Amino acid sequence: MHTRHSTKYPESKNSAFTKTVLIGTVIMSGLIKRGSYNHDYHHKQSQYVVKEYSSSEETVDRYDYKTRTHIQEVLNMKMPHKYVREEPMIRGPSFLVRLRSHTVFENTPIKLFCTVEGCPLPIVKWYKDGMILDMTSGKYLVEAKGGVHSLEIPRCSTDDTAQYTVVAGNIHGQATSQASIIVKRYKKEEFCPYGWMPYSVSMLPKIHFTKIHITFLEKFGPVFASEGDSATLTATMNLEPNLANLQPEAQWYRDDTRLFDSKWAKIETGRGVSTLTLPNLYKEDEGLYTLRLVTKGGTAAHSAFVSVADGPPPVAGAPGAPMDIKIHDANRDYVIVSWKPPNTTTEGPILGYFVDKSEVGTENWNQCNDQPIKICKYPVAGLFEGHSYCFRVRAVNAKGISKPSRMSEPVAALDPTEFERLHTKKLGGRLDVVSYHDEVEAEGKPPGSPSGIYASETDRTYIVVSWKSPAKASKAPMWYYIEKSMADSDAWQRVNTQVPIRSPRYAVFDLSEGKQYKFRVLSANMYGTSEPSEPSRPIETQELKGVPSAPGQVIATRETDTSVLIQWSPPKEPNNLIGYYIDQCVKGSNDWTSANHKPHKSTKFVVSGLTTGETYVFRVQAINEIGLSEESQESAPLTVKAALTTPSAPYKIALVNCDGHSMVLNWKKPLHCGGTPIKEYYVDKRRSGTSMWREINIPPIAERLFKVVSLTEGANYQFQVYAANLIGLGPVSKHSADYTCEAWTMPEPGPAYDLTFCEVRDDSVVLEWQKPVYIGSGAITGYYVEYAEKGTNEWTTANETPTNQCFLKVTGLEVGCTYDLRVRAVNDSGVGMASMTSDPVTAKAVPGSQEVSCCVDKKTGDIVFTFESCQMNAGSQFVWKKDYDEITDFSKGVEIKTEGNKTQLIFKNADKEYFGTFSVSVTNTDGVSSSFSIDPDQMKKLVALSYDVRHPIIPLKSELAYKILERGRMRFWLQAEEISPNVNYKFFVNDKELSGADSIKMGHDVSTGVIELIMDHFTEENEGTYTCQITDGGGKAQSSLVLIGDAFKAALAEAEYQRREYVRVKEGPHFSEFLSLHVGDDCSVTLVCKVANLKKESEFHWFREDTEIIPDVKPDLASGVCKLAIKLFSLKTSGIYKAAISDDRGKDISQIDVSGKVFEEAINQITRLAGVSAHELVIHCTATGIQLQCPMKYYTSEMNIVWYHGSEKKLCHSDKIVIGGTPAMATMEVIEPSEKDKGKYSIVITDPEDSHKRTLDLSGEVYDKACAEFQKLKAEAYAEKNRGKVIGGLPDVVTIMEKKTLSLTCTVCGDPKPQVAWLKNGVEVERDDQYVVSLDQGKFASFTIRGVSMEDSSKYSMIVQNKYGGESVDIVVCVYRQGEKIPEAKPTVTAKTIIPPKLPIEMPQTMTQPAPSHAPSAPSPTPPRAAPGRGVKSPTPTRRRF
Repeated sequence: MHTRHSTKYPESKNSAFTKTVLIGTVIMSGLIKRGSYNHDYHHKQSQYVVKEYSSSEETVDRYDYKTRTHIQEVLNMKMPHKYVREEPMIRGPSFLVRLRSHTVFENTPIKLFCTVEGCPLPIVKWYKDGMILDMTSGKYLVEAKGGVHSLEIPRCSTDDTAQYTVVAGNIHGQATSQASIIVKRYKKEEFCPYGWMPYSVSMLPKIHFTKIHITFLEKFGPVFASEGDSATLTATMNLEPNLANLQPEAQWYRDDTRLFDSKWAKIETGRGVSTLTLPNLYKEDEGLYTLRLVTKGGTAAHSAFVSVADGPPPVAGAPGAPMDIKIHDANRDYVIVSWKPPNTTTEGPILGYFVDKSEVGTENWNQCNDQPIKICKYPVAGLFEGHSYCFRVRAVNAKGISKPSRMSEPVAALDPTEFERLHTKKLGGRLDVVSYHDEVEAEGKPPGSPSGIYASETDRTYIVVSWKSPAKASKAPMWYYIEKSMADSDAWQRVNTQVPIRSPRYAVFDLSEGKQYKFRVLSANMYGTSEPSEPSRPIETQELKGVPSAPGQVIATRETDTSVLIQWSPPKEPNNLIGYYIDQCVKGSNDWTSANHKPHKSTKFVVSGLTTGETYVFRVQAINEIGLSEESQESAPLTVKAALTTPSAPYKIALVNCDGHSMVLNWKKPLHCGGTPIKEYYVDKRRSGTSMWREINIPPIAERLFKVVSLTEGANYQFQVYAANLIGLGPVSKHSADYTCEAWTMPEPGPAYDLTFCEVRDDSVVLEWQKPVYIGSGAITGYYVEYAEKGTNEWTTANETPTNQCFLKVTGLEVGCTYDLRVRAVNDSGVGMASMTSDPVTAKAVPGSQEVSCCVDKKTGDIVFTFESCQMNAGSQFVWKKDYDEITDFSKGVEIKTEGNKTQLIFKNADKEYFGTFSVSVTNTDGVSSSFSIDPDQMKKLVALSYDVRHPIIPLKSELAYKILERGRMRFWLQAEEISPNVNYKFFVNDKELSGADSIKMGHDVSTGVIELIMDHFTEENEGTYTCQITDGGGKAQSSLVLIGDAFKAALAEAEYQRREYVRVKEGPHFSEFLSLHVGDDCSVTLVCKVANLKKESEFHWFREDTEIIPDVKPDLASGVCKLAIKLFSLKTSGIYKAAISDDRGKDISQIDVSGKVFEEAINQITRLAGVSAHELVIHCTATGIQLQCPMKYYTSEMNIVWYHGSEKKLCHSDKIVIGGTPAMATMEVIEPSEKDKGKYSIVITDPEDSHKRTLDLSGEVYDKACAEFQKLKAEAYAEKNRGKVIGGLPDVVTIMEKKTLSLTCTVCGDPKPQVAWLKNGVEVERDDQYVVSLDQGKFASFTIRGVSMEDSSKYSMIVQNKYGGESVDIVVCVYRQGEKIPEAKPTVTAKTIIPPKLPIEMPQTMTQPAPSHAPSAPSPTPPRAAPGRGVKSPTPTRRRF
């Protein structure tokens, strides 16, 4: 064997190594790895983050003295008093402001702040290096105000250097925040120039350096693309100052991984523009892309999400392509390929994967596995040493195979340990010899044994075994053999029998899952084989644990108007978790789509590209190399809206009045309210030239006009304002100008305030304002509006004469120019001071702006103002105004309807005085607004047009005509152009209205506009003029038909002919006389009809409201007269009644509507008969009062019957007077009568023709007798109610065995509490040890017989009695001996006997009278009450056995 070597020179440093390489020392030293600078930023929103640098050993603070002092003042003075709490809600603690770390010098003070929220308010504890602080030492000062907490160390020492932790907790959880304090000690030559100063100013000096302010002019937004597409992200920015030698460095990141120019990403930056181009998108390109512009003074960043969905599959239903192909453990002849599975939200489950390989430089792809593998890792063997390969993966499901993934980076099949065996030897000069260790030893010897056997990687079916080469070996080539054995066995099996192993690393495949193995290695060369190495420790292959468990609870929270933040709990069984897939679905659609197409590692994800205002639900799946977990539970539905934030700062604080001791201020509301209305404002003041701000208003105010009192006359003041909403306190406004507290005495008015503008067009704008607070010496007579181009002081008056309204349309503006506007008020003394200028306004209409239109609704006659907005954002609302005052009064028929981006102002009862300017504006837009002006003449015309629409003439297609139908029926009809379902119509003949009773039927058809009347019998009595009157909404119409003389005779002859022909041809059953209603002399009501042409099989049926009636008496078909009696005739029995006669020849129906006039005529006839039959009034007393009864043939509440007391006092049904009756009489009862109820009572029964009166004088002896009877009945009722009673519990019969104990127990009641006695065969039981009698609480009575004997068989009685009476209950006791047949005992005939009360019955002086029962609404007879007396059985069980 000869030594192989070659020489290499410095210029060939980039070429590949060979087995023996001669390398120059300069080249070796040139291989030192360069350091890299890595920035780790996590800013999502575009913002400029300032970073301060210090030349001292450490950065003491990031903010200068002024910033720190300002923050200190806000925390100390504002937050404890202005902490704005949300509406009460249950939540755990969270930190709004966290602790900050500080570095301070010895003997200086330090104060840590934090702000915590939660409900209930959390309890806060402080810790130092994990130990709770000892507050009793006096070294630490702790303060808490609302949610703001602070820890102060007045004088720091080096012992205070530690990590401080604040823990906030309530019943819903806890939260922590940490910060470090580093206390530095001064050297002897140093002194602390700030040690004497308070904490708020003891900071390092202000550091000056060049700051480059970066402002993004155009930003890139979210991108939603598919595989194979391209995407370009571009941002333009402005630099101040823009210095050629200090240009920012543009860095692009994807999920915090920096991107560089490659074939997958192209980056171009220059001249204020940075562009990232992704020419061929794969799912690996999905993520959050961030552009960071890095300068020495800080960083500006902007981020947006790029979503890459699966491209079109090769086969419908095939899965998406796998992604993130990685190569592990590359060796001489094998590599291990891993990947991540695709999301299968809309596809079937994945069955496995195919791995393909291609040698670099070729386009040939070869499939590596014959069968799909189910896990996302695969060892690819059979590679050629020194060759380079690329790999890709395809997924398989039941539908087909996916597109291939993006191919991996090229990888070479080389021995990774080859370079470890190289060593160098000096040859002199600048050259070294590089050779292998195994070439330096003597020849002729076998190699030594390998050592250090271990597993560098384990999997389910393979283990990568590594070892150390022998310390000494021959120059001859060396190889290795590997042997394996089960951990509990010494049977060794050689693994590589065919292929020699040249490197000390080898993957052993085809192992069993979850088993333990041992390995040992032998080295060999041409001279022999070494001894086996020491066996490795037992190495266990991984066990397939399956997919992860489902993630935990998914919580969705609002972020922006197109995105939602999703958070979830990780799975309890991660099983080598790779990441998560998030799915989204519109609520109720069940159409799930993927929110991300690349596994997301964190448990938080922002879902972008959602529809504003739509409601979504979300779910999450976990992923490992085996596949996807079950879906998590769905999140609660969430509507996509922008997250709520604090409002922006108010601005333009104006002085509108001053009296020398107070000032009235006004300010502009914040430009951004934070998504929720602004609730309150806070105002601070300070003397000009001072730095200390003082709060003015406690509590906060809701209006933007505030009077500051208790000021010093002649002093100068500055003011600042905060705004607060539901979320909290916003930033402070810019302080006002210096205002001097001097009383205003000028005769001219003060300034107008609160200038706003709307209806911005290319040449005009409408300006609104509020009238001045200070009006001067006289009333304000008008206003002048002035405008000037922004940046100039050349003011132009917009109106020649003063306007007396607080708005004006300013015209004559130049399109695209920006203007400032102001207002001056006028009174008799002259023109007042100018207001503060408005916000700048550019004379340019909002693109797509539309104007308000006005019209009269053709159907309703309403006057409608309509506006359609070109913009609608989240939270946008329409605001309608009249003369620029918001419309809030909707009591006079004013209505606002809004649907989508369209709104309507509707006047339902418009008046000609409703003229003026009607305007509408859309909130939360770029100033979308419009108006419509109406003068008095225009409004008068609109009101007239509205009247014409509401009172139209209904057009008729055809006038009233007739047609003769079969059976000689006459049909009168007409046809209108259009009618509604609510149409009303009437038919008249000779000015007499025709009703739907008897043989007349009326109807209409909305679809055709036909209205008709059908007369079953057209006779000589029907000659005359027929008229139809129609009313439909506000429209009316009328049509007439004259049937007199020859025209009538012709119609009548045709009708009679048709009737005879029908009978002759049909020969079926029919009604010879149709249904009619008859009232008998006894007030009975009967329906009567006649039928003819019957046969045996003919059937007759009665119906009411289409429900068949089974009469008590069957119809008499033999005589042809059929009758149906209507029992208890009243309004309840009204309705449509039908009679039907039918057989196999046909069917005929007759109907009558017993309501309306038919019902009234029947009631009138009944009233007449009842009035004639009415008896004189009689008195009937009850327990509740005195009742007057008037017997008559029939009574129902629908009859016209009135009761009177005296001659004129009409009685009505009430708690005092109960009016009612039964079918046989009318009644009136006076409840609890008194002296004032004496007098004459009368009943008047009135029918259309006559009235009938019956009278009774309830006074004198008649009243006294009735009142005495009433009092007697009342007392008896009271006694019956309060007498002693047995409620229950006693049996009628008891059968019991001898020598047992019998216990009879029951519940008694009565007021006063009754006395209880027990009798045996009529003799009271004497109490002894055998007979025990008890009465507990006057309510529970019991009788016990201990050890019953045959002599105890008898009838026992229980008597319950008080002064109001009582009752006696009998119980039969039957005793039998053991072994005897149980006897059958029978109860007594009368088990219960009522005991009458003691007379006279005593009643309490005041007693609440039970409410009387009201008269029944229908004339139904009163059910009889059971008379009390003997024979009433107890509701208790009748028999009991022991």
